[in-house]
Amino acid sequence: MSASPDVGVGRAVVIDSTAGSDASVVERSWDDPDSFAVLFDRYADGIHRYVARRLGTEAADDLMAETFVIAFQRRRRYDLSRSQALPWLYGIATNLIGRHRRAEARRLRALSRAASTAHAEGRGEGEAMADRVVARVGAESTRGSLAAALAGLSARNRDVLLLIAWGDLDYTEAAEALGIPVGTVRSRLHRARRGVREALGGSDPTTSREDEREDEEAHRG
Repeated sequence: MSASPDVGVGRAVVIDSTAGSDASVVERSWDDPDSFAVLFDRYADGIHRYVARRLGTEAADDLMAETFVIAFQRRRRYDLSRSQALPWLYGIATNLIGRHRRAEARRLRALSRAASTAHAEGRGEGEAMADRVVARVGAESTRGSLAAALAGLSARNRDVLLLIAWGDLDYTEAAEALGIPVGTVRSRLHRARRGVREALGGSDPTTSREDEREDEEAHRG
């Protein structure tokens, strides 16, 4: 089953401090390639969830594996001044997702249509099923509406929004992942959130009110 476009992936990463920082792991892997597996153990699940929410679980299996293959091949070019490798890995994954833009857009539109169908069917259910139907239809409607809103964003604005909302990166990390200035991240995020709010009648389930205020203040600044 394909993952739904829910928010709040979060990192939930437990780091084994005995293995050292990500940068030290990468450096050690130059002479001891097997040690690169530490990064896989730390981040593979998060990368998989991120890709699955964008392209579905079937594609996520392949793209997660490809992300780490590419990272391993490029490990000698890693900037060791960056202690955490997660933005680097998300950048690779996002570039791979970029090869599937049409598939992502089709998936988001399909999720939106499926939610609309579920909503129509739910309204016709009997009284005995009311509570369960309301919960199911409400969840499907929210996911479907968000999917439609995300499908309406430009690819580059969607990348920024989802790296922050689903990848749990901050502005600096998102900039690092995409190889763009932090100011560009702020601008794209502002446009993406505005697009989502316009599509959803003023709400934005990808962010908290605190995040929205920060976004507005950063954009004005």
